[in-house]
Amino acid sequence: MDIRGLGYVTAESTDLAKWQEYGTQVLGMMEHEASDENTLLLKMDERNYRIAVEKSDRDGYGASGWEVANKEAFEQAITELEAADVQVTVGTEEEAAARMVQQLIKFSDPDGNRHELFWGPVQDFKHFVSPVGVSRFVTTDLGLGHVVIPAPSFENCREFYTDVLGFGLSDLMQVTFTDDPAEPKKRLHFLHCNNGRHHSLAIFECPIPSGCVHMMLEVEEMDDVGRALDRMEAHGVKLTATLGKHTNDEMVSFYMQTPSGFDMEYGCGGLVVDWDRHTVFESSSISLWGHDFSVGHQ
Repeated sequence: MDIRGLGYVTAESTDLAKWQEYGTQVLGMMEHEASDENTLLLKMDERNYRIAVEKSDRDGYGASGWEVANKEAFEQAITELEAADVQVTVGTEEEAAARMVQQLIKFSDPDGNRHELFWGPVQDFKHFVSPVGVSRFVTTDLGLGHVVIPAPSFENCREFYTDVLGFGLSDLMQVTFTDDPAEPKKRLHFLHCNNGRHHSLAIFECPIPSGCVHMMLEVEEMDDVGRALDRMEAHGVKLTATLGKHTNDEMVSFYMQTPSGFDMEYGCGGLVVDWDRHTVFESSSISLWGHDFSVGHQ
């Protein structure tokens, strides 16, 4: 399956006003007019939006929206999903209009993580102007960024993403939360689709109540990362990992909590990979420096 990138994500929220403040004043995105008052659309590039926050009676992650090149690729994806006995729901015209795409389908992985697949995003090409001065988000051919989702039934999910959806393995880790040698290691696999971003998806062998470990936004300049840290503190947003540099994708970033309960990684300098020259490896450490995740539990 030829997935080009992460096109959009959806989140569920009991408080859209809190997300509006967070999205515009902390993340630095623009608000795009939505079709109804129960949806908040956040714009970060020439696309009309990249994050859709929907009013709900719960806070959590919604779905990952994956982009294919055209109608033919979309129809081929449906054929491949159905051949693999994946239950596919074709989005209605109203749902496609709300997502601002030509067509979409909905399906879930073996652990119930929700996904949407679409073609033909509607774009107004209006220039992105951050309300707080973010210079630029790194998107275009690399997609929105990446998401890390829970996969307790790890082998089933890994096979689903590699064998059915066609993701490739970028690298892998095994992690623990404590120094107890008896604690079982949890697998974390980083997966790429048909673009140069080191990973557009990662699966983690652990249940996560919010439905998402974190999603990542990449900005162009280190100063944008530092200013986002200042804005996070000024708006009372919880820091969940200090500034650091990852070993695998070389991202310099920090983590903070979203109003929906999952984390947001905000960074710059992510690795762009030539997959013909890449060698898969296992990292024994998460970061070269920094990224103290214990602050999120204080």
